[in-house]
Amino acid sequence: MIVAGFGFRTGATVESLHLALEAARHGRLSITHLAAPQDKLSLLEALAQDLGLPVIGVSPDALTAIVTPTRSVPSLAERGVGSVCEAAALAAAGPGARLIVHRCISSDHMATCAIAQRPTI
Repeated sequence: MIVAGFGFRTGATVESLHLALEAARHGRLSITHLAAPQDKLSLLEALAQDLGLPVIGVSPDALTAIVTPTRSVPSLAERGVGSVCEAAALAAAGPGARLIVHRCISSDHMATCAIAQRPTI
C-alpha cells in the first residue's frame, strides 16, 4: 500500500492537489490510496475520481497521534500536528508505515502532499 496524504487550505482546488501530488511523485511512484483529514474529503474525492483511486479519511485523533518529521506552524496551529499531509499518509498507511516522500508543496502554495508506504510482509 502506497498512500499519498494531503493537507490543503480552504481555497485549494483539484488542480492544487494535482500539483502537490506531482511534486511528491516525481512522476515515478504508483500510488494506491489517497488520504486527508475526514473534514476535507470532498475535494480529495474529486481528485480520487480523476485518478481512479480510493480515499481514506483520517480522524483528528489519528492525525495528532503521529509525530511528523517536518513542522509547519500553520499545521500546528490549525490541527495540532507538524504536517497534516505526512500525518494523513502515515495514519492511513497503517502500523509500521514509513514516509518515502516528505511534505511537498504545490506550486500555487495551496496544498501539500507526502507519501507513505506500509511494509510488505
